[in-house]
Amino acid sequence: MSITPFQALACPLDGTPLHCTGSAWACASGHSFDIASQGYTNLLPVQNKRSRDPGDSKEMVAARRRFLAAGFYQPIAAAVSWAVLTELPADATFSCLDAGCGEGYYLRELATAAGDEQTLALLGLDISKWAVLSAAKEDKRPSWVVGSNAKLPVLPGTLDRVLCMFGFPVYAEFVRVLKSGGRLIQVDAGPDHLRELRKIIYPSLKPERTTDLQTPTGFRRLPTETVCFSIDLTNAGQVADLLAMTPHLYRASAEGRAAAAALAALSLSVDVRLTCFVRDVD
Repeated sequence: MSITPFQALACPLDGTPLHCTGSAWACASGHSFDIASQGYTNLLPVQNKRSRDPGDSKEMVAARRRFLAAGFYQPIAAAVSWAVLTELPADATFSCLDAGCGEGYYLRELATAAGDEQTLALLGLDISKWAVLSAAKEDKRPSWVVGSNAKLPVLPGTLDRVLCMFGFPVYAEFVRVLKSGGRLIQVDAGPDHLRELRKIIYPSLKPERTTDLQTPTGFRRLPTETVCFSIDLTNAGQVADLLAMTPHLYRASAEGRAAAAALAALSLSVDVRLTCFVRDVD
């Protein structure tokens, strides 16, 4: 298997092609974006930030890195890798974006799952500079950029696959950057996901919401796959890491967080829905 950086980046200011000059990406209009010493590029203009330091904090990224490195979500990664690679020729060269890549776990697992003859041009994007920094330190081979799903710094029609893992899908952007027949692989929490933790940190659980996704414009939908399994957290640090990497950290009350912090172990249900959308052929 060969892993290469994704090259078809677009200027976040005017949408024109970016070209790598060695230490920076630049467009014909004269906009230039330095490549950090750690190997990533910040393509999130200041005017597009909603806060000074958007996205996951340094502490949240570190918690996610520890939790995922322990292998708790490996069955999810395996299902995602299969969905990405299925129906691709064994000797294919193809491109994949993880839109909201976090610290890069799912792209690294994808690289491991690919066949020996396949060439992957990989791009990881996240709005958190701490997440992208962590990903770039771990694996130098993909392109890593700080950016937003709301305006992907990617040229139109250049991607074979897009991943959206527990993230914020912007379907119009995904349609724009995918090739005809390309696929969006979207993973969302199911109704029983981390139910045992939620029972501890919330006074009562909200009624189950339907997990049935509508088919977005520009796509046709393939059958949804349910991925369910159990995990056992065996110490307080693992419980704390899981809570820190989820939105529940901020949604829970102080009492709920204290109850979670008191746990020395916890058995949990993992329940996710994996849905593939195929971009319409032009």
